[in-house]
Amino acid sequence: MQQAVLDRQRMTEALALAATAIGNTEPNPRVGCVIGHADGQVLGVGATQPPGQAHAEVMALRAAAAAGAQVRGATAWVTLEPCAHHGRTPPCCDALVAAGVARVVVAVRDPFAQVAGQGAARLRAAGVVVDGVDADLAAAAWQLNIGFFSRVARGRPWVRMKLATSLDGRTALPDGSSQWITSSEARADGHAWRQRASVVVTGVGTVIADNPRLDVRGRAGSWQPLRVVADSQFRTPADAQLISLPGGCVVAGVHGDADAARRAQALGSAGAQTVALAATAEGRIDLHALLAWLAARDANEVHVEAGAALSGALLREGLVDELLVYQAPLLLGPGRGMVDWQPLAALGDAPRFEWLQAERLGTDLRLRLKRVDDDFWHSQTLSSL
Repeated sequence: MQQAVLDRQRMTEALALAATAIGNTEPNPRVGCVIGHADGQVLGVGATQPPGQAHAEVMALRAAAAAGAQVRGATAWVTLEPCAHHGRTPPCCDALVAAGVARVVVAVRDPFAQVAGQGAARLRAAGVVVDGVDADLAAAAWQLNIGFFSRVARGRPWVRMKLATSLDGRTALPDGSSQWITSSEARADGHAWRQRASVVVTGVGTVIADNPRLDVRGRAGSWQPLRVVADSQFRTPADAQLISLPGGCVVAGVHGDADAARRAQALGSAGAQTVALAATAEGRIDLHALLAWLAARDANEVHVEAGAALSGALLREGLVDELLVYQAPLLLGPGRGMVDWQPLAALGDAPRFEWLQAERLGTDLRLRLKRVDDDFWHSQTLSSL
């Protein structure tokens, strides 16, 4: 088999392994590794384990050892540059060198300051050949860990906003009734995206109106994202069900009056963490400060499921990187809109998005879009190794 063809096949397999680590590695990136010979024989495969446990390369080496396979002279296909620093675990590049691997194919460079090309450099210094892959495989590897890269390179998480709407852009009837606009297949898919996130963010209005759980249900694994309520005056009910569920809950507000302080104390007693962040001139939470606080907590992907007010505010501030829109084939007429938006003076003032994907789920469509002016999606997929 030609080397380029084999490289593509094995890296595709490594990417599939990396995807199995979703909901298992936070805050570390999801990585897959395949070790094999140029004749097409696979010796061992692995995916990154939970923090503090083995990375993908070590898991693949262990699998090969357990099978009695000889990896000396083999190739390792890895979806992210092998680490070169002592964190919770030893450097993976050293493990590959010690095992006698002759060649390492890497999909994308790790922008983390303690790696950032050093893993590839140490492999080459030990006589290991390091190669890259073509642009589409590099892009797939980059996008699989877009939140990790965003946090490391931009200092803020990747923000994905989920909306469920009718054909005429309504998210609920005038009285707030919205269960269920979309199909069971669309709702199940929404849980998969929650599972992918470090944090699920909502607004206090949604909590008061709907008392949502915002946890992951119907998915394999035990991962539950942190739930964060944007609630400037700490009005979240102390008995809200999202407070007591696994994964934890943070109610983020601002420094307020004595009544707000008492409500915050009651929320703390109920099991929620409360945090006071910077306020805007209108007394609302500074959303930039909220995302910076989440990044400091190692949040990679933020999944927003909120009402029109918070959704509109995030969009106006230019903080939404990706839209995830589930559109049902029905018309609701008068009702609640997708986002609170101010009138535009001209069409050119409208924020624009570009299509990433359109897929049918049951009776609905799932539409994925990203901001046209956000170049980060593709910014480092071809970084030099």
